[in-house]
Amino acid sequence: MYLSFKEDHISQLPALMLLQKLGYTYLSQEEALLLRSEKTTNVLLEPILREQLRIINSIPIISGKIEPFSEQNIENGIEAMRNVPMQEGYISGNEYVYNLLTLGKAMEQSIDGDKKSYTLNYIDWKNPSNNVFHVSEEFAVTRGGMNDTYRPDLVLFINGIPVVVIECKRPDIKNSLSQAISQQLRNQKEDGIRSLYVYSMLLLALSNNEALYATTGTPENFWNVWREQFSEDAQKQIYDTDLHELVNRPLKESNQEKLFASRYKYVKEYFEEQRNSELKVSIQDKYLYGLCSPERLMDLIFNFTVYDAGIKKIARYPQFFAVKKTTERIQHIEEGRRQGGVIWHTQGSGKSLTMVMMAQAIALKIKNPKIVLVTDRTELDKQIAGTFRKCGKYVIRAGSGAQLTRLLESNSDAIITTVINKFETAVKRMKKPLNSPDIFVLIDEGHRTQYGELNIRMQQALPNACFIAMTGTPLMRAEKNTAQKFGGIILPVYTVNQAITDNAVLPLLYEGRVVPQYVQSNEIDKFFDYISEPLLEYQKSDLKKKFNRSDVINQTEGRRYAIAWDISLHFQNNWQGTGFKAQLVCPKKAVAILYKNILDDIGIVSSEVLISPPDDREGEETAYGDTNEVVKSFWEKMMDEHGTPKKYEENLISR
Repeated sequence: MYLSFKEDHISQLPALMLLQKLGYTYLSQEEALLLRSEKTTNVLLEPILREQLRIINSIPIISGKIEPFSEQNIENGIEAMRNVPMQEGYISGNEYVYNLLTLGKAMEQSIDGDKKSYTLNYIDWKNPSNNVFHVSEEFAVTRGGMNDTYRPDLVLFINGIPVVVIECKRPDIKNSLSQAISQQLRNQKEDGIRSLYVYSMLLLALSNNEALYATTGTPENFWNVWREQFSEDAQKQIYDTDLHELVNRPLKESNQEKLFASRYKYVKEYFEEQRNSELKVSIQDKYLYGLCSPERLMDLIFNFTVYDAGIKKIARYPQFFAVKKTTERIQHIEEGRRQGGVIWHTQGSGKSLTMVMMAQAIALKIKNPKIVLVTDRTELDKQIAGTFRKCGKYVIRAGSGAQLTRLLESNSDAIITTVINKFETAVKRMKKPLNSPDIFVLIDEGHRTQYGELNIRMQQALPNACFIAMTGTPLMRAEKNTAQKFGGIILPVYTVNQAITDNAVLPLLYEGRVVPQYVQSNEIDKFFDYISEPLLEYQKSDLKKKFNRSDVINQTEGRRYAIAWDISLHFQNNWQGTGFKAQLVCPKKAVAILYKNILDDIGIVSSEVLISPPDDREGEETAYGDTNEVVKSFWEKMMDEHGTPKKYEENLISR
C-alpha cells in the first residue's frame, strides 16, 4: 500500500469519514447548495432549521397537552437567525447569534385567546439526540462586497446552523498548520466570508499529525492544543480502544457510495486499499473526537464559551477538565458539606476564566446555590454578568463589605462578585455563621491570604460552605497541607512545563542574584544579650527566631540600600537605554515607597510607585490593622496629582 499526501486523501476525506461515524450526516456540495436555495450568499440550511424548530419546540398548556409554535413564529425565528446585526462589529454580531443559540428567542403567541411570550429554542441543549448534525465540504460562500467565493474545507451544522469551520492541510508542506490558521483568519476579514463566520463557535486547523483549535476572532498566537486530560488508563481506553475501533470501522456502504460519487475512481480505490490494513489513530482524529463529537461540541459551546470585554474565548483543555472534575466532586454532600479544593494551574493559564466557567457549571448543576466570586481584579466582575443569563441568574457586584454581608445573609440566589478586600471585611462583620452547604466561594487567588487568618475566619463564618481556590504559583509543603482545609488539590495539576509545551506561556528565564550581606554578628549578639536579659531562655529563643528571618532582615535600612544599589547598577549595565523596563515587587506598600525614595537618592534609575488605594478594606490597609502614615501621605499626594485611583494607574502606565 502506498501513502498519498494529497490534501483530500490524508486529511479531508479521513475527517469526513470519522465525522460520519461520530453521528454527522454527510451533505454533498450539491445537496448543501440546494438547501441554501442555490445561493452562495445564504449559509443557513433553512429547510433543516425549519423542520428542527418544529420538532424541538412546543408550548405546554395547563391541561397537560402541548401546543406547537405557529408557522409564523417559526418563520420569525428563522428571520431572527438570518438577519444578524453587524453594526457594532463582527464579534458583537457573533455574540448576538450565541445568545440566540443559548437563550432562544421570545415569541408572542395566543393560546385560547391568552397572548403570552414563549421561548423558541434553536438547539435542544438538554437532549442532544433531539438535534441533527450535518457536515459538508468545499462550502462556497460569497465574499463581502465581492462576486467570487471562498470555500472552507469542512463546515459542521447543528440543526442547519453552521457552528464549526475546519481547514485541512497536507502535512508534508511547510508550516501547514500556520497556513490553515491564516486561511481561517483571512476568511474572517471584512472582504472575506464573515456571513459564515458570524455563526461559527469553533474553528479547527487540521494537518493529520498536528492540529489546533480556537473560536471566532482568535489571533493565531492564541490558538490552542487539545488533550484528553484523564488518567493513563482512561486515555488508553479512549484512544487505543474506543477511537481506534471507530477509525478502523468501515463506513456504511451507502455512505461510502455517496462520499465517493463525485470523485475520481482512483480516490475510492485508494481508500478501499487502506481498509485492508490497520489504521493508526492520528492527532487529527483525536481533535475531531475530542472537540466535535456531538455532545462534547454542544458542551463546549454552551458551557465553555465566554465573551469577555469584546473578546470571545473558548476553554482550553485544562480549564475544561478542571471544571468537569470539580463539578463532579461538589455533587455529593458528606457530613453536612461539599468537598471543595484548590485548582493549581500555572500563571497565564486563564484562572479567572476558569472561575467564571466553574460558577456557571455550579449554577446549572446545583439547585438554588449561593455563589460568591472573590477576585483581586475589579474589571472581572464587570464583564461576566452576561455569561450567567443562560443559567437564569443575575449578577450583583458587592461594592462594600457591608453590602456583601447583607447579600450573604439574604435569600437572594444572585451570583455575587466582589474583590478579596471586601470579602475579608464581610467575613469579619458577620454576627452568626451561615450553615448552608449550598454556599460556594470561588477565590481567584492573586495572593495567599486565604491560607492564613482569613482562612480561619471563613471557616467560622461559613462552616459548611464549599471553598474552591484558584492558584497559579507552586504550593510549598506547608501550603499543600493547608490546602487540605479546602478539600485538597484538585487533580490534574497544570504545570509551567505543560503550559510551555502547549505554547500557552513563554518559558521563564531566571537569573539568580545574591546581594552580599555583611553582618557584625558579635556586636548584634552582644546587643541582643543586653535587651533580652529579663527574658527566660525559651522566650529568648522565640525572639531570635522572629527576627532571624530573611523578610525582617531585608527590611533593614542598610539592606534596602544594598539591594537598591545592586538593582540600579544591574539595570544601568544591562538594560538602560534599550527601551526595556523593570519591576520591583515589594512585600508592603510602605516598603515600596521607601525603595522609591532610596532609588531617587541613588539617582541612576527613574521609578514610579503603583499601589492600590489604602482604603480598599473599608479604610484599612489590612483587614485587621491600621494603615501606615507613610502610605496615607503618599496616597494623598497621588490623588492630589491625578484625581482618581483609575487616572493615577493609567497615567503611570502611559508614562
